[in-house]
Amino acid sequence: MARRAMLILPLALLATAFLFQAPEPVDRTAISRIRDEGLNRSQVMDTVFWLSDRYGPRLNGSPEFEEAGDWAMERLRSWGVVNVHKERFASGRGWSLLNFHATMVEPRVMPIIGIPKAWTPGIAGTTSADVVRVVVTTEADAARYRGTLRGKIVLLQAAREVRMLEHGDGTVLRYADQNNKWAKEAMTPMPNPEYEQGSCAAPRSPDAGPREFSLGAFLRQEGVLAVFDRGPATDLAPGGSDLTWEQQRPDGGTIFVQDGACPTTDPALTLPQVTIAVEHYNRMVRLLDHGVPVTVELNIQARFVEETRPNGFNIVGEIPGTDRADEVVLIGAHFDSWHAGTGATDNAAGAAAMMEVLRILRATGLRPRRTIRIGLWGDEEAGLIGSAAYAEAHLGTAAAPTPERARLSVYFNLDNGTGPIRGIWTQGNRRAAPIFSAWAMPLKDLGVDIISPRGVAGTDHESFDRLGVPAFQFVQERYEYNSRTHHSNMDVYDRIQPNDVKQAATVAAVFAWQAATRDALLPRTPAPAGGSR
Repeated sequence: MARRAMLILPLALLATAFLFQAPEPVDRTAISRIRDEGLNRSQVMDTVFWLSDRYGPRLNGSPEFEEAGDWAMERLRSWGVVNVHKERFASGRGWSLLNFHATMVEPRVMPIIGIPKAWTPGIAGTTSADVVRVVVTTEADAARYRGTLRGKIVLLQAAREVRMLEHGDGTVLRYADQNNKWAKEAMTPMPNPEYEQGSCAAPRSPDAGPREFSLGAFLRQEGVLAVFDRGPATDLAPGGSDLTWEQQRPDGGTIFVQDGACPTTDPALTLPQVTIAVEHYNRMVRLLDHGVPVTVELNIQARFVEETRPNGFNIVGEIPGTDRADEVVLIGAHFDSWHAGTGATDNAAGAAAMMEVLRILRATGLRPRRTIRIGLWGDEEAGLIGSAAYAEAHLGTAAAPTPERARLSVYFNLDNGTGPIRGIWTQGNRRAAPIFSAWAMPLKDLGVDIISPRGVAGTDHESFDRLGVPAFQFVQERYEYNSRTHHSNMDVYDRIQPNDVKQAATVAAVFAWQAATRDALLPRTPAPAGGSR
Protein backbone atom coordinates (compact mmCIF):
# COMPACT_ATOMS: atom_id res chain seq x y z
CA MET A 1 0.00 0.00 0.00
CA ALA A 2 2.76 2.49 0.88
CA ARG A 3 4.69 1.71 -2.30
CA ARG A 4 1.57 2.29 -4.40
CA ALA A 5 1.06 5.68 -2.75
CA MET A 6 4.64 6.63 -3.55
CA LEU A 7 3.99 5.88 -7.24
CA ILE A 8 0.73 7.81 -7.39
CA LEU A 9 2.29 11.10 -6.25
CA PRO A 10 4.94 11.33 -9.03
CA LEU A 11 2.36 10.39 -11.63
CA ALA A 12 0.05 13.12 -10.40
CA LEU A 13 2.89 15.62 -10.51
CA LEU A 14 3.74 14.58 -14.06
CA ALA A 15 0.14 15.04 -15.15
CA THR A 16 0.07 18.50 -13.56
CA ALA A 17 3.35 19.39 -15.22
CA PHE A 18 1.96 18.31 -18.61
CA LEU A 19 -1.09 20.49 -18.18
CA PHE A 20 0.99 23.54 -17.27
CA GLN A 21 4.03 22.92 -19.47
CA ALA A 22 5.81 25.89 -20.94
CA PRO A 23 4.56 26.97 -24.35
CA GLU A 24 6.36 25.65 -27.40
CA PRO A 25 9.33 27.96 -28.08
CA VAL A 26 9.30 29.74 -31.44
CA ASP A 27 12.48 31.20 -32.90
CA ARG A 28 11.04 34.39 -34.36
CA THR A 29 14.44 35.82 -35.26
CA ALA A 30 15.31 32.79 -37.35
CA ILE A 31 11.81 32.71 -38.85
CA SER A 32 12.19 36.34 -39.92
CA ARG A 33 15.44 35.51 -41.71
CA ILE A 34 13.87 32.46 -43.35
CA ARG A 35 10.90 34.49 -44.55
CA ASP A 36 13.09 37.24 -45.95
CA GLU A 37 15.26 34.82 -47.92
CA GLY A 38 12.43 32.55 -49.04
CA LEU A 39 10.02 35.25 -50.16
CA ASN A 40 12.42 37.90 -51.49
CA ARG A 41 15.34 35.97 -52.99
CA SER A 42 13.73 32.70 -53.98
CA GLN A 43 15.28 30.42 -56.60
CA VAL A 44 12.45 27.90 -56.51
CA MET A 45 10.95 28.76 -59.91
CA ASP A 46 14.33 28.41 -61.58
CA THR A 47 14.53 24.92 -60.05
CA VAL A 48 11.01 24.16 -61.30
CA PHE A 49 12.05 25.26 -64.79
CA TRP A 50 14.99 22.86 -64.91
CA LEU A 51 13.05 19.94 -63.45
CA SER A 52 10.08 20.40 -65.79
CA ASP A 53 10.85 22.30 -69.01
CA ARG A 54 14.42 21.01 -69.41
CA TYR A 55 14.53 17.64 -67.67
CA GLY A 56 10.86 16.68 -67.55
CA PRO A 57 9.03 14.44 -67.72
CA ARG A 58 10.72 12.22 -65.13
CA LEU A 59 9.12 8.80 -65.54
CA ASN A 60 10.77 6.50 -63.04
CA GLY A 61 13.54 4.40 -64.55
CA SER A 62 13.79 6.39 -67.78
CA PRO A 63 16.97 8.09 -69.03
CA GLU A 64 15.19 11.40 -68.48
CA PHE A 65 14.65 10.51 -64.82
CA GLU A 66 18.35 9.71 -64.49
CA GLU A 67 19.41 13.00 -66.12
CA ALA A 68 17.05 15.01 -63.91
CA GLY A 69 18.49 13.30 -60.85
CA ASP A 70 22.05 14.16 -61.87
CA TRP A 71 21.06 17.80 -62.35
CA ALA A 72 19.26 17.98 -58.99
CA MET A 73 22.28 16.57 -57.16
CA GLU A 74 24.55 19.19 -58.70
CA ARG A 75 22.10 21.95 -57.78
CA LEU A 76 22.02 20.76 -54.15
CA ARG A 77 25.82 20.57 -53.98
CA SER A 78 26.10 24.09 -55.40
CA TRP A 79 24.12 25.31 -52.38
CA GLY A 80 26.46 23.61 -49.91
CA VAL A 81 24.31 20.54 -49.24
CA VAL A 82 26.58 17.61 -48.36
CA ASN A 83 26.47 13.81 -48.61
CA VAL A 84 24.40 14.12 -51.79
CA HIS A 85 23.98 10.75 -53.46
CA LYS A 86 21.59 8.34 -55.15
CA GLU A 87 20.31 5.33 -53.26
CA ARG A 88 19.18 2.80 -55.86
CA PHE A 89 16.44 0.17 -55.77
CA ALA A 90 15.07 -2.23 -58.36
CA SER A 91 11.96 -1.00 -60.15
CA GLY A 92 11.76 -2.81 -63.49
CA ARG A 93 12.25 -1.61 -67.05
CA GLY A 94 12.56 2.02 -67.91
CA TRP A 95 10.41 3.47 -70.70
CA SER A 96 10.61 6.60 -72.85
CA LEU A 97 8.36 7.99 -75.55
CA LEU A 98 10.52 8.85 -78.58
CA ASN A 99 7.87 9.92 -81.09
CA PHE A 100 4.10 10.10 -81.43
CA HIS A 101 1.77 11.27 -84.15
CA ALA A 102 -1.91 10.52 -84.71
CA THR A 103 -4.16 12.14 -87.31
CA MET A 104 -7.57 11.08 -88.52
CA VAL A 105 -7.29 11.25 -92.32
CA GLU A 106 -10.69 9.86 -93.34
CA PRO A 107 -13.42 11.04 -93.67
CA ARG A 108 -11.74 14.37 -92.81
CA VAL A 109 -8.37 15.43 -91.43
CA MET A 110 -8.33 15.89 -87.64
CA PRO A 111 -5.08 16.08 -85.68
CA ILE A 112 -5.71 13.90 -82.62
CA ILE A 113 -4.82 14.99 -79.10
CA GLY A 114 -3.42 11.88 -77.44
CA ILE A 115 -0.61 10.34 -75.36
CA PRO A 116 0.65 6.72 -75.52
CA LYS A 117 0.48 4.85 -72.24
CA ALA A 118 3.73 4.19 -70.38
CA TRP A 119 5.33 0.76 -70.71
CA THR A 120 3.41 -0.09 -73.87
CA PRO A 121 5.29 -0.76 -77.13
CA GLY A 122 5.48 1.30 -80.29
CA ILE A 123 4.71 0.29 -83.87
CA ALA A 124 6.90 -0.26 -86.94
CA GLY A 125 6.89 3.19 -88.52
CA THR A 126 4.08 5.47 -89.67
CA THR A 127 1.03 3.44 -90.67
CA SER A 128 -2.46 4.22 -91.93
CA ALA A 129 -5.04 1.94 -90.35
CA ASP A 130 -8.80 1.55 -90.25
CA VAL A 131 -10.52 2.18 -86.93
CA VAL A 132 -13.10 -0.27 -85.60
CA ARG A 133 -15.34 -0.29 -82.56
CA VAL A 134 -15.27 -3.66 -80.77
CA VAL A 135 -17.50 -4.94 -77.97
CA VAL A 136 -15.85 -8.01 -76.44
CA THR A 137 -16.16 -9.32 -72.88
CA THR A 138 -16.36 -13.10 -73.39
CA GLU A 139 -15.02 -15.86 -75.63
CA ALA A 140 -18.40 -15.92 -77.38
CA ASP A 141 -18.10 -12.20 -78.19
CA ALA A 142 -14.54 -12.74 -79.43
CA ALA A 143 -15.66 -15.41 -81.89
CA ARG A 144 -17.64 -12.80 -83.89
CA TYR A 145 -14.46 -10.79 -84.55
CA ARG A 146 -11.93 -13.55 -85.27
CA GLY A 147 -9.95 -12.89 -88.42
CA THR A 148 -11.26 -9.31 -88.85
CA LEU A 149 -9.00 -7.17 -86.65
CA ARG A 150 -5.48 -7.57 -88.06
CA GLY A 151 -3.79 -4.22 -88.59
CA LYS A 152 -6.76 -2.31 -87.15
CA ILE A 153 -6.95 0.39 -84.48
CA VAL A 154 -9.51 -0.76 -81.95
CA LEU A 155 -11.90 1.32 -79.82
CA LEU A 156 -13.19 -0.67 -76.86
CA GLN A 157 -15.31 1.93 -75.08
CA ALA A 158 -18.56 3.62 -75.93
CA ALA A 159 -18.72 7.38 -76.33
CA ARG A 160 -19.49 9.26 -73.15
CA GLU A 161 -20.84 12.67 -72.24
CA VAL A 162 -18.18 15.37 -72.08
CA ARG A 163 -17.74 16.79 -68.59
CA MET A 164 -17.69 20.57 -68.56
CA LEU A 165 -15.08 22.62 -66.72
CA GLU A 166 -17.75 24.21 -64.55
CA HIS A 167 -17.75 20.99 -62.52
CA GLY A 168 -14.76 22.46 -60.66
CA ASP A 169 -11.82 20.84 -58.95
CA GLY A 170 -13.53 18.31 -56.70
CA THR A 171 -12.14 20.20 -53.75
CA VAL A 172 -12.70 23.94 -53.51
CA LEU A 173 -10.20 26.08 -55.36
CA ARG A 174 -9.76 28.34 -52.35
CA TYR A 175 -10.51 27.24 -48.82
CA ALA A 176 -12.64 30.32 -48.19
CA ASP A 177 -14.97 29.44 -51.09
CA GLN A 178 -18.47 28.09 -50.53
CA ASN A 179 -18.84 29.16 -46.90
CA ASN A 180 -15.45 27.73 -45.92
CA LYS A 181 -16.81 24.25 -46.59
CA TRP A 182 -13.48 22.59 -47.33
CA ALA A 183 -11.67 24.09 -44.34
CA LYS A 184 -14.44 22.86 -42.04
CA GLU A 185 -14.13 19.40 -43.54
CA ALA A 186 -10.37 19.47 -43.01
CA MET A 187 -10.90 20.09 -39.31
CA THR A 188 -13.20 17.10 -38.90
CA PRO A 189 -11.30 14.12 -37.44
CA MET A 190 -11.36 10.83 -39.27
CA PRO A 191 -9.67 7.47 -38.72
CA ASN A 192 -6.18 6.98 -40.09
CA PRO A 193 -6.53 6.00 -43.75
CA GLU A 194 -5.94 2.63 -45.28
CA TYR A 195 -2.53 2.48 -46.88
CA GLU A 196 -2.61 2.19 -50.66
CA GLN A 197 -0.88 -0.54 -52.60
CA GLY A 198 1.09 -0.25 -55.82
CA SER A 199 -0.67 -0.24 -59.18
CA CYS A 200 0.95 -3.49 -60.39
CA ALA A 201 -0.48 -6.56 -58.71
CA ALA A 202 1.58 -9.56 -57.65
CA PRO A 203 2.14 -12.26 -60.30
CA ARG A 204 -0.67 -14.73 -60.73
CA SER A 205 -0.20 -17.93 -58.73
CA PRO A 206 0.18 -21.12 -60.81
CA ASP A 207 -2.57 -22.76 -58.76
CA ALA A 208 -5.02 -19.86 -59.01
CA GLY A 209 -7.50 -21.94 -60.98
CA PRO A 210 -8.79 -21.54 -64.56
CA ARG A 211 -7.76 -18.31 -66.27
CA GLU A 212 -10.64 -16.04 -67.28
CA PHE A 213 -11.00 -14.74 -70.82
CA SER A 214 -8.17 -12.26 -71.56
CA LEU A 215 -9.19 -9.44 -73.87
CA GLY A 216 -5.59 -8.31 -74.24
CA ALA A 217 -4.40 -11.78 -75.26
CA PHE A 218 -7.22 -12.07 -77.80
CA LEU A 219 -6.38 -8.71 -79.40
CA ARG A 220 -2.68 -9.60 -79.60
CA GLN A 221 -3.46 -12.96 -81.22
CA GLU A 222 -5.64 -11.22 -83.79
CA GLY A 223 -2.84 -8.82 -84.76
CA VAL A 224 -4.46 -5.56 -83.65
CA LEU A 225 -2.20 -2.57 -84.42
CA ALA A 226 -3.16 -0.41 -81.41
CA VAL A 227 -5.90 0.32 -78.91
CA PHE A 228 -7.31 3.83 -78.39
CA ASP A 229 -9.23 4.77 -75.25
CA ARG A 230 -10.65 7.96 -73.82
CA GLY A 231 -9.62 7.07 -70.24
CA PRO A 232 -10.21 5.75 -67.71
CA ALA A 233 -10.16 2.52 -69.69
CA THR A 234 -10.21 -1.18 -69.07
CA ASP A 235 -6.51 -1.91 -68.58
CA LEU A 236 -5.16 -4.61 -70.88
CA ALA A 237 -2.13 -5.23 -68.65
CA PRO A 238 -2.05 -8.20 -66.26
CA GLY A 239 -2.92 -6.91 -62.81
CA GLY A 240 -3.99 -3.48 -64.07
CA SER A 241 -6.90 -1.47 -62.68
CA ASP A 242 -9.20 1.35 -63.73
CA LEU A 243 -8.47 4.84 -62.46
CA THR A 244 -12.00 5.15 -61.10
CA TRP A 245 -11.20 8.11 -58.83
CA GLU A 246 -10.54 10.22 -61.95
CA GLN A 247 -13.94 9.60 -63.48
CA GLN A 248 -15.40 12.94 -62.39
CA ARG A 249 -12.66 15.08 -63.92
CA PRO A 250 -13.68 17.59 -66.60
CA ASP A 251 -12.47 17.31 -70.17
CA GLY A 252 -11.76 20.14 -72.63
CA GLY A 253 -8.78 18.54 -74.36
CA THR A 254 -7.13 17.44 -71.12
CA ILE A 255 -5.89 13.84 -71.13
CA PHE A 256 -5.34 11.86 -67.96
CA VAL A 257 -2.99 9.01 -68.79
CA GLN A 258 -0.68 6.73 -66.82
CA ASP A 259 0.48 3.22 -67.69
CA GLY A 260 -0.84 0.41 -69.86
CA ALA A 261 1.49 -2.21 -68.41
CA CYS A 262 3.84 -2.72 -65.48
CA PRO A 263 7.61 -2.07 -65.66
CA THR A 264 8.10 -5.79 -65.09
CA THR A 265 5.69 -6.85 -67.84
CA ASP A 266 7.22 -8.38 -70.97
CA PRO A 267 6.53 -5.80 -73.73
CA ALA A 268 5.57 -8.68 -76.03
CA LEU A 269 2.58 -9.33 -73.77
CA THR A 270 0.91 -6.00 -74.32
CA LEU A 271 -0.26 -3.80 -77.20
CA PRO A 272 0.43 -0.22 -78.22
CA GLN A 273 -2.14 1.83 -76.31
CA VAL A 274 -3.04 5.51 -76.61
CA THR A 275 -5.36 7.65 -74.50
CA ILE A 276 -6.94 10.40 -76.62
CA ALA A 277 -9.13 13.39 -75.90
CA VAL A 278 -12.69 12.29 -75.24
CA GLU A 279 -14.00 14.78 -77.82
CA HIS A 280 -11.90 13.14 -80.55
CA TYR A 281 -12.75 9.65 -79.35
CA ASN A 282 -16.46 10.42 -79.35
CA ARG A 283 -16.33 11.78 -82.90
CA MET A 284 -14.82 8.56 -84.22
CA VAL A 285 -17.39 6.43 -82.38
CA ARG A 286 -20.26 8.49 -83.82
CA LEU A 287 -18.85 8.22 -87.33
CA LEU A 288 -18.54 4.44 -87.03
CA ASP A 289 -22.03 4.16 -85.54
CA HIS A 290 -23.33 5.94 -88.66
CA GLY A 291 -21.49 3.59 -90.99
CA VAL A 292 -18.82 6.13 -91.98
CA PRO A 293 -15.35 4.52 -92.30
CA VAL A 294 -12.57 6.08 -90.20
CA THR A 295 -8.85 5.91 -91.01
CA VAL A 296 -6.03 7.16 -88.78
CA GLU A 297 -2.38 7.77 -89.60
CA LEU A 298 -0.37 6.62 -86.58
CA ASN A 299 3.24 6.59 -85.46
CA ILE A 300 4.39 5.48 -81.98
CA GLN A 301 8.05 5.08 -81.15
CA ALA A 302 8.91 3.94 -77.61
CA ARG A 303 12.11 2.79 -75.96
CA PHE A 304 12.47 0.24 -73.17
CA VAL A 305 15.49 0.32 -70.85
CA GLU A 306 16.38 -3.03 -69.34
CA GLU A 307 17.35 -3.04 -65.70
CA THR A 308 21.02 -4.01 -65.95
CA ARG A 309 21.42 -2.02 -62.72
CA PRO A 310 18.56 -0.80 -60.53
CA ASN A 311 16.63 1.83 -62.51
CA GLY A 312 14.95 3.36 -59.46
CA PHE A 313 16.69 5.73 -57.08
CA ASN A 314 16.15 8.21 -54.28
CA ILE A 315 18.26 11.37 -54.02
CA VAL A 316 19.50 12.03 -50.49
CA GLY A 317 21.46 15.00 -49.13
CA GLU A 318 21.72 16.93 -45.88
CA ILE A 319 22.74 19.92 -43.83
CA PRO A 320 24.65 18.51 -40.82
CA GLY A 321 23.45 19.38 -37.36
CA THR A 322 25.51 20.68 -34.46
CA ASP A 323 25.06 19.33 -30.94
CA ARG A 324 22.38 16.81 -31.99
CA ALA A 325 23.74 15.86 -35.40
CA ASP A 326 22.94 12.17 -34.93
CA GLU A 327 19.22 13.04 -34.81
CA VAL A 328 17.49 13.75 -38.12
CA VAL A 329 14.66 15.91 -39.44
CA LEU A 330 13.69 14.46 -42.82
CA ILE A 331 11.90 16.46 -45.51
CA GLY A 332 10.90 15.15 -48.89
CA ALA A 333 8.84 15.01 -52.04
CA HIS A 334 8.60 12.52 -54.84
CA PHE A 335 10.89 13.16 -57.80
CA ASP A 336 9.31 10.95 -60.44
CA SER A 337 6.41 11.99 -62.63
CA TRP A 338 4.12 10.67 -65.32
CA HIS A 339 4.94 11.39 -68.94
CA ALA A 340 1.99 13.24 -70.48
CA GLY A 341 3.22 16.67 -69.34
CA THR A 342 6.52 17.67 -67.78
CA GLY A 343 5.71 16.70 -64.19
CA ALA A 344 5.54 20.35 -63.07
CA THR A 345 2.73 20.33 -60.49
CA ASP A 346 3.22 16.61 -59.77
CA ASN A 347 5.77 16.94 -58.47
CA ALA A 348 8.50 19.32 -59.60
CA ALA A 349 6.78 21.98 -57.48
CA GLY A 350 7.08 19.86 -54.32
CA ALA A 351 10.61 18.65 -55.07
CA ALA A 352 11.80 22.17 -55.92
CA ALA A 353 10.20 23.61 -52.77
CA MET A 354 11.89 21.03 -50.53
CA MET A 355 15.22 21.63 -52.30
CA GLU A 356 14.65 25.34 -51.72
CA VAL A 357 14.27 24.66 -47.99
CA LEU A 358 17.92 23.62 -47.88
CA ARG A 359 19.01 26.58 -50.01
CA ILE A 360 17.19 29.00 -47.71
CA LEU A 361 18.82 27.57 -44.60
CA ARG A 362 22.27 27.60 -46.19
CA ALA A 363 21.80 31.15 -47.51
CA THR A 364 20.73 32.48 -44.11
CA GLY A 365 23.69 30.87 -42.36
CA LEU A 366 21.37 29.23 -39.83
CA ARG A 367 22.87 26.09 -38.29
CA PRO A 368 20.34 23.49 -37.11
CA ARG A 369 20.97 21.40 -34.03
CA ARG A 370 19.70 18.27 -35.74
CA THR A 371 20.72 17.17 -39.21
CA ILE A 372 18.17 18.21 -41.83
CA ARG A 373 18.04 15.63 -44.59
CA ILE A 374 16.17 15.69 -47.88
CA GLY A 375 14.76 12.68 -49.70
CA LEU A 376 13.63 13.07 -53.30
CA TRP A 377 11.80 9.81 -53.84
CA GLY A 378 11.67 7.67 -56.95
CA ASP A 379 8.75 5.53 -58.08
CA GLU A 380 6.13 7.16 -55.87
CA GLU A 381 3.64 6.90 -58.70
CA ALA A 382 3.80 3.09 -58.69
CA GLY A 383 2.91 2.89 -55.00
CA LEU A 384 5.47 4.76 -52.85
CA ILE A 385 8.20 2.33 -53.87
CA GLY A 386 11.18 4.66 -53.36
CA SER A 387 10.26 6.03 -49.95
CA ALA A 388 9.36 2.52 -48.78
CA ALA A 389 12.79 1.28 -49.93
CA TYR A 390 14.48 4.10 -48.01
CA ALA A 391 12.40 3.44 -44.91
CA GLU A 392 13.24 -0.26 -44.90
CA ALA A 393 16.95 0.34 -45.54
CA HIS A 394 17.33 3.03 -42.87
CA LEU A 395 14.57 2.34 -40.37
CA GLY A 396 14.05 -1.41 -40.64
CA THR A 397 10.74 -3.19 -40.49
CA ALA A 398 7.92 -3.11 -37.95
CA ALA A 399 9.36 -6.22 -36.32
CA ALA A 400 13.02 -5.22 -36.56
CA PRO A 401 13.60 -1.48 -36.13
CA THR A 402 17.06 -0.01 -36.62
CA PRO A 403 18.67 2.38 -34.10
CA GLU A 404 18.26 5.11 -36.71
CA ARG A 405 14.48 4.98 -36.39
CA ALA A 406 14.59 6.22 -32.80
CA ARG A 407 16.77 9.15 -33.91
CA LEU A 408 14.45 10.27 -36.73
CA SER A 409 12.43 13.08 -35.21
CA VAL A 410 9.95 13.78 -38.00
CA TYR A 411 9.24 13.56 -41.72
CA PHE A 412 7.53 16.39 -43.64
CA ASN A 413 6.16 15.75 -47.16
CA LEU A 414 4.95 18.01 -49.98
CA ASP A 415 2.92 16.56 -52.85
CA ASN A 416 -0.33 18.31 -53.75
CA GLY A 417 0.48 20.60 -56.63
CA THR A 418 1.24 24.27 -56.94
CA GLY A 419 -0.92 25.69 -54.14
CA PRO A 420 0.32 27.42 -50.98
CA ILE A 421 0.60 25.57 -47.70
CA ARG A 422 -2.41 26.26 -45.49
CA GLY A 423 -1.38 24.01 -42.60
CA ILE A 424 -0.64 20.39 -41.89
CA TRP A 425 -2.50 17.08 -41.56
CA THR A 426 -1.55 15.73 -38.14
CA GLN A 427 -2.36 12.05 -38.84
CA GLY A 428 -4.23 11.93 -35.52
CA ASN A 429 -1.11 12.94 -33.56
CA ARG A 430 -2.83 15.08 -30.92
CA ARG A 431 0.38 15.86 -29.05
CA ALA A 432 1.96 17.29 -32.21
CA ALA A 433 -1.01 19.58 -32.91
CA PRO A 434 -0.22 22.30 -30.31
CA ILE A 435 3.43 22.25 -31.38
CA PHE A 436 2.46 22.87 -34.99
CA SER A 437 -0.03 25.54 -33.91
CA ALA A 438 2.77 27.46 -32.20
CA TRP A 439 5.00 27.18 -35.27
CA ALA A 440 2.18 28.39 -37.51
CA MET A 441 1.47 31.55 -35.54
CA PRO A 442 4.27 33.64 -37.15
CA LEU A 443 3.03 32.38 -40.54
CA LYS A 444 -0.63 33.25 -40.13
CA ASP A 445 -0.30 36.25 -42.43
CA LEU A 446 0.83 33.79 -45.12
CA GLY A 447 -2.43 31.86 -44.73
CA VAL A 448 -1.12 29.03 -42.53
CA ASP A 449 -4.11 28.45 -40.25
CA ILE A 450 -5.21 24.80 -40.53
CA ILE A 451 -3.84 22.24 -38.08
CA SER A 452 -6.07 19.36 -39.09
CA PRO A 453 -6.63 16.25 -36.95
CA ARG A 454 -7.10 14.16 -40.07
CA GLY A 455 -4.90 11.43 -41.40
CA VAL A 456 -4.37 11.40 -45.17
CA ALA A 457 -2.96 8.81 -47.55
CA GLY A 458 -1.67 8.52 -51.07
CA THR A 459 1.85 9.90 -50.82
CA ASP A 460 5.27 9.26 -49.29
CA HIS A 461 4.66 10.15 -45.66
CA GLU A 462 2.82 6.80 -45.42
CA SER A 463 6.11 4.90 -45.70
CA PHE A 464 7.25 6.49 -42.44
CA ASP A 465 3.92 6.84 -40.66
CA ARG A 466 3.30 3.09 -40.85
CA LEU A 467 6.57 2.53 -38.95
CA GLY A 468 5.61 4.85 -36.13
CA VAL A 469 7.72 7.83 -37.20
CA PRO A 470 5.88 11.15 -36.89
CA ALA A 471 5.26 11.80 -40.59
CA PHE A 472 3.07 14.51 -42.05
CA GLN A 473 1.77 15.88 -45.34
CA PHE A 474 1.27 19.63 -45.60
CA VAL A 475 -2.24 20.91 -46.35
CA GLN A 476 -2.20 22.75 -49.68
CA GLU A 477 -4.79 24.59 -51.70
CA ARG A 478 -5.51 22.46 -54.74
CA TYR A 479 -6.42 25.00 -57.44
CA GLU A 480 -6.95 22.84 -60.54
CA TYR A 481 -4.74 19.98 -59.35
CA ASN A 482 -7.53 17.40 -59.33
CA SER A 483 -9.45 18.77 -62.28
CA ARG A 484 -6.70 19.71 -64.68
CA THR A 485 -3.03 18.95 -63.95
CA HIS A 486 -2.73 15.72 -61.93
CA HIS A 487 -1.36 12.94 -64.22
CA SER A 488 -2.35 14.87 -67.33
CA ASN A 489 -0.94 16.61 -70.41
CA MET A 490 -1.57 19.90 -68.57
CA ASP A 491 0.99 19.12 -65.86
CA VAL A 492 3.36 21.81 -67.16
CA TYR A 493 5.35 24.82 -65.95
CA ASP A 494 2.72 27.36 -66.98
CA ARG A 495 0.29 25.91 -64.41
CA ILE A 496 2.67 26.68 -61.53
CA GLN A 497 1.78 29.65 -59.29
CA PRO A 498 5.18 31.26 -58.48
CA ASN A 499 4.25 33.16 -55.32
CA ASP A 500 2.54 30.12 -53.84
CA VAL A 501 5.51 27.81 -54.45
CA LYS A 502 7.74 30.42 -52.78
CA GLN A 503 5.35 30.46 -49.84
CA ALA A 504 5.34 26.68 -49.62
CA ALA A 505 9.14 26.49 -49.55
CA THR A 506 9.28 29.20 -46.88
CA VAL A 507 6.68 27.54 -44.65
CA ALA A 508 8.35 24.14 -45.01
CA ALA A 509 11.68 25.73 -44.09
CA VAL A 510 10.19 27.17 -40.90
CA PHE A 511 8.77 23.79 -39.88
CA ALA A 512 12.05 22.04 -40.65
CA TRP A 513 14.03 24.62 -38.68
CA GLN A 514 11.74 24.49 -35.66
CA ALA A 515 11.83 20.68 -35.61
CA ALA A 516 15.62 20.69 -35.92
CA THR A 517 16.19 23.11 -33.04
CA ARG A 518 13.61 22.20 -30.38
CA ASP A 519 14.89 20.39 -27.27
CA ALA A 520 12.91 17.18 -27.75
CA LEU A 521 12.03 14.96 -30.69
CA LEU A 522 8.50 15.23 -32.05
CA PRO A 523 6.02 13.09 -30.08
CA ARG A 524 5.08 9.72 -31.47
CA THR A 525 1.60 8.21 -31.43
CA PRO A 526 0.31 4.68 -30.81
CA ALA A 527 -0.19 2.46 -33.82
CA PRO A 528 -3.60 2.75 -35.52
CA ALA A 529 -5.83 -0.30 -35.50
CA GLY A 530 -4.45 -2.71 -38.05
CA GLY A 531 -1.33 -0.57 -38.48
CA SER A 532 2.25 -1.72 -38.35
CA ARG A 533 3.86 0.65 -35.89
